[in-house]
Amino acid sequence: MGRALTVNEVLNRKRHTFPFSGAWADAFGQPERTGVWFVWGNSGNGKSSFVMQLCKELCKYDRVVYDSLEEGDSMTMHQSLLRHGMNDVGRRFNLLDAEPMEELQERLSRRKSWNIAVIDSFQYTQMSYRDYIRMKEHNKEKLLIFVSHAKGRAPRGSAAESVMYDATLKIWVEGFKAFSKGRFIGPTGEYTIWNEGVEKYWGIR
Repeated sequence: MGRALTVNEVLNRKRHTFPFSGAWADAFGQPERTGVWFVWGNSGNGKSSFVMQLCKELCKYDRVVYDSLEEGDSMTMHQSLLRHGMNDVGRRFNLLDAEPMEELQERLSRRKSWNIAVIDSFQYTQMSYRDYIRMKEHNKEKLLIFVSHAKGRAPRGSAAESVMYDATLKIWVEGFKAFSKGRFIGPTGEYTIWNEGVEKYWGIR
């Protein structure tokens, strides 16, 4: 059983955060480097583009592994990497071709493994909420980012919805904007993924 902490111990504890600036800080502040982030949205709203832009930003601070369960090493993934200039980040970004969760966990358990793992999408993992909790507990010193399909404005499936509620940073994508719904919110709480798409969807002139 762990020791109970005093107020001063909690307040004085050094927090490791991402030093976001600009549009990223405006939307999400400076979130902690560990925990769970959850990104969800309906098809055609810019979710995949946002996740790739997020990966590129995170590569400034650490190495990122992207487990592409849905697209794998496909032509669409190839085009997305080119479109978002992911060749700029070099070896700080790695793609896994639809690697099962058991194998991903084995990789994450190794010494000097990635500290940031993106899993796309949650529905393709076939994980239960209990499976998720187990994975989260095994990776307390890492950041896990789950990408999810949506049904309406909610994540698709009860397990995905439970993960969303548990996540420290919840990001809803709609109309080529990403909205912070979690515990880290910047001054605006929103991030523009694609200006033209935002203008068309939201009627901004």
